[in-house]
Amino acid sequence: MGNLQVKNIPDALHERLRRHARENNSTISAAVLTAVERELDRWEWRRRLAQRPRTDLGIDAAALLVEERSLRDREIG
Repeated sequence: MGNLQVKNIPDALHERLRRHARENNSTISAAVLTAVERELDRWEWRRRLAQRPRTDLGIDAAALLVEERSLRDREIG
């Protein structure tokens, strides 16, 4: 297992990390590992999404949402 040392963390960021870890009953190290893993997961997801072919709905997605919400509102009354 590798080690990572981060130097020169601004005091405000260190305090935020400390508070986050404390509120989640965790260590700062575990909180940082969780945050790094979450960010890498997001990065990988964006890469996969960018590689997917575009889908043409034949209508603007925003217009489609407006139409669906309008139908829902009429059904609800």
